[in-house]
Formats: sequence, structure tokens, C-alpha cells
Amino acid sequence: MTDSTLIRTQKLLADAGLCSRRVAEEYIKNGEVTINGKTAELGAKVDPKLDDVRLNGRRVRAVKHRQLVIALNKPKGFICSNDDPHNERTVFELLPREFADQRLFCAGRLDKDSEGLLILTNDGDLANRIMHPSSLVTKRYHVSLKQPFPKEKMPRLIRGVSVEGEKLKVEKAVFIGDKGKSASTEIDVVLHHGKKREIRRLFQALRYDVKKLKRYQIGKYSIKGVPKGSGLALTPKDIELLFKKDASSSTNS
Repeated sequence: MTDSTLIRTQKLLADAGLCSRRVAEEYIKNGEVTINGKTAELGAKVDPKLDDVRLNGRRVRAVKHRQLVIALNKPKGFICSNDDPHNERTVFELLPREFADQRLFCAGRLDKDSEGLLILTNDGDLANRIMHPSSLVTKRYHVSLKQPFPKEKMPRLIRGVSVEGEKLKVEKAVFIGDKGKSASTEIDVVLHHGKKREIRRLFQALRYDVKKLKRYQIGKYSIKGVPKGSGLALTPKDIELLFKKDASSSTNS
């Protein structure tokens, strides 16, 4: 066995099409992965051909899949999970029939009450690029609030607030429509990262309630034109757009 044949355990799980690397790390931290009968440690390397790696008792084998990347226009009421016994409606039920037998996972999530652009894929490396903060992939959201948000408070969204020791912030925030208004319930925000329910929690911390949240763009790829509840396979050019910098999101307002 040489170092060149070894890969990190989380990469093996991602290459097998089971999850993204980030989710694989959580599986390892939770003790759900074993290597040759012993609980795996984060960062451990394995030889895919020789080592017996299992996720919850099931053997993991590295398989080269044809890359599949699907853009889905998620409606409200569906969760981003492959299997949830407490909720029958998952985003995978919305997949076009020709993709129903593919083993896919979400490259980033939207909560049950949010809607819009969701990327499903069998490529763990691509999912990791989309989700990891170091990639600086921009995600754009249309936020509708129950109460008008005053213009003088917009810098607070960018400076951020601390909630239970966690910093919540956006990279950019502008009013939708007439940007000269003194207040608005419709705000366009940009994130590079994406902590759990971050946008909702940020506005809630500032005492404003989110009525509707829609992610409509990742990088330069927009969900515009894709009917709600529908999905389509992305072309190589579409995939490139996911990682292109959106010039309009580079300055704060």
C-alpha cells in the first residue's frame, strides 16, 4: 500500500455517491462509519480496494458515476433529505422520472418553508465546492418580510449579529424595486456561506419576520424559467455558471 492509493474516508463516501464530503464528515463524527470493524476517525485515510469501510453497517465501495447535476425549483413543504420517517414529502419525489433511480444528494439545503433553486448531484467534489465557504460561491435570495424593513438598518444585515455565540450576516442586501425607498418588505440578499436557517434567524434577531424566502440564483446560474416543482439536468456550461462570480453581488449597499 502506498500513500498514492490512500484517500480520506469522507472522500470515499462522497465518491460512492452517498453524500457530500461535509455530510460524510458528520457521519464520521457521529460514529456511523467503520474501517475494518473499528470506528473511523475524522481525517483517517483508507485504500478503497483493500479496506472494509462501512456506513451504518453497509459496505461502501468507490464507484465512478456519470456526473449528474440537477437544478430543482423547490416548492414550500418539501425537505432536503433522502429519508425522513417524520416527513413523507422530500425533494427527491419531485425529480423527473428518468432520474428517479439515481442516487443523488443535496448540494446545500433549503428549509421546509423556503423555496427556489436547489442543486442535486451524485458528485461529492462538486457538492463540496458549492457548499464550502472558502469557494465563495454566491447564493442570491429574495426575502419577503411581514413588516417593512427601514433603509437605515440595512448595514446591520451586513455587519451581522451574534445569536447564541454564532455570527449571522449577509454579504449584500438591497431593496427590490425602488431602492430609494425609506423602507421595504422586499429585499435581495447575497450569501457566500449558509448556516442553518441563517437568513430567517438574522431577520428574527432584528425583530422582523420572514414571510417568504426564495433562493433564485447560485453563482450566475438562475432558476428563472424552471417551473416550481420541476427539475432539469445541467449541461457543462450550466455547471460552470454555478461557480462564476456575480459582479452585481460584489459591492455592499
